[in-house]
Amino acid sequence: MKKLRPSGGYRSSASFQTATIIYDATVWFCEKFLDARSRTVDQMVQAARSGRQNIAEGSRCAATSSQTELRLVNVARASLEELLLDYEDYLRHRRLPQWAPDGPEASAVRAVAAQLRRQDRTDPTNPSNPSDLSDQQRYALYARWLEAEDAALRANAIICLIHQANYLLDHQIAALEAAFIEDGGYSEQLATERLRQRRKEQTDRASPTDRTDLPQPPPCPKCGGLMALRTAKGGKNPGSQFWGCTHYPECKGTLPI
Repeated sequence: MKKLRPSGGYRSSASFQTATIIYDATVWFCEKFLDARSRTVDQMVQAARSGRQNIAEGSRCAATSSQTELRLVNVARASLEELLLDYEDYLRHRRLPQWAPDGPEASAVRAVAAQLRRQDRTDPTNPSNPSDLSDQQRYALYARWLEAEDAALRANAIICLIHQANYLLDHQIAALEAAFIEDGGYSEQLATERLRQRRKEQTDRASPTDRTDLPQPPPCPKCGGLMALRTAKGGKNPGSQFWGCTHYPECKGTLPI
């Protein structure tokens, strides 16, 4: 049975792949340059892990809740922002230099991802296509920075990767918001599909002369959402039909037939 809404597929997303590199690099940075007993180590590793895991969890939740997906992707974005500050603090407190955003070092790190995107577009059948690379192979592309003996070099490279991930997540969040505004959430889409199926069943049962007379649901006068045929159980006209908003009881919009 086909899903109403797609979900999963996060492993092929650039944001998840970049967050995975950041998580691995953070674990090994903390092991090499920070005291394992320091609370900062736990905070940095958990922030890096949260960035990665919430992208995955949000993708899986997409099947049933647009709002949950959006919330979790925002959590991932916030976690990586926290991690970014930790690396900036590390450099500043030790009076180590931080790369200029447009400097040659930062540009060299960004060039790796740019090259992967170009390769992905120009030759999707290439056996070494970026989409087919393992996590270890992607990490290896940045190994000259992420496995350097110089702590400042490692920290600056990870900062560049965090900026890349945040850029991707900002665009992902904007796309999710736009899709929610245009298509609604899961419950709205489910109600729409149910009404479509009911109209099909009514059409199949109706005689040929009746099929053009099936009522079509109007938009709700209060919230603009989809309306459905309801039957009054009480009031002045019990048993009569009317249009009722599918968002009831949150919205109590009604219209006469």
